[in-house]
Amino acid sequence: MGLKPPHMEIARILCTDLAGLRAQAIGLAEAAGLTPDLRTLTIRKPWSGLSPSLWPNPLKAVDEAAIAGPLPRLIIGCGGAGARVAAGLRGPDVKVVVIQHPRMALKKFDLVFAARHDGIAGANVVITRTALHRVTAARLAAEAEIWCPSFAPHSRPLVAVMLGGSNGRYRFDAVAAELFAHQLATMMRRDGTGVMITPSRRTGHEVIAILRRVLEPLGAWIWDGTGENPYFGMLGLADALIVSADSVSMVSEAVATSKPVFLLRLPGKSSRIGAFMDMLVAEGRVKDFAGRFETWDCAPLDDTPLAGARLRQLLEIQESGSC
Repeated sequence: MGLKPPHMEIARILCTDLAGLRAQAIGLAEAAGLTPDLRTLTIRKPWSGLSPSLWPNPLKAVDEAAIAGPLPRLIIGCGGAGARVAAGLRGPDVKVVVIQHPRMALKKFDLVFAARHDGIAGANVVITRTALHRVTAARLAAEAEIWCPSFAPHSRPLVAVMLGGSNGRYRFDAVAAELFAHQLATMMRRDGTGVMITPSRRTGHEVIAILRRVLEPLGAWIWDGTGENPYFGMLGLADALIVSADSVSMVSEAVATSKPVFLLRLPGKSSRIGAFMDMLVAEGRVKDFAGRFETWDCAPLDDTPLAGARLRQLLEIQESGSC
């Protein structure tokens, strides 16, 4: 039996409604030449108030639409809930892989894709230096062409700013926003840079208001959340990137480009996320933002194509074994 063309393959993705999880899982599927079928997990009560590790039967804890058959031969789980639900669907004809440390026995999965700061290892574990993502040279070039007219009036060098927000580990409040806004203003005045900013769903309204008050009079562009998302266009057009260091996913997407990347460190602490950021600084791929523009030699840091190839190999082995 010949192998099926990659575009005919469907990978069902199971994860909760978090942009970072979606991007990793879709990016892995696309890198393997598969068609993503995203199923967002809706957690039922009372399980929605408990950690997934406490669910006695993960398949009963989620809405049936996400797990309804017929199942494809590949399921990708991402995050704690996605991992446990996906593991419950594994069978002789259904391969299950997971992205991120699943916090359960690794043997329950055919492959585990984990970043090096996750600190796990095993025969079925594929270690990547950063989080998986959807950034490709082709996507950035296409999006840059679309957005070039919109950003052409802005000064060069042009700096793109990608913002997260407060979470259980880091705080991005009015105090942090005022400090950052004035750092950006200093850079714009002293170094003559243009600035374009995209907030995320986690970016607080007060943070955005402060950035608008301080930076828009200087010519900064701040996305208002309407219309097409400029994210990939900004990655493609910028001469440098500033990313808030609360998000492993956004920083991973940034370092997959060929652009210099600065980290906006936020008040708070996470041993796991902090270790990831510190490794990138130590290796010279990123620098902490100190209010000035600079450039340095850097190359894309991107293991997503290798992860996609490993996933494709799993499916090819499965299909060869069924001949």
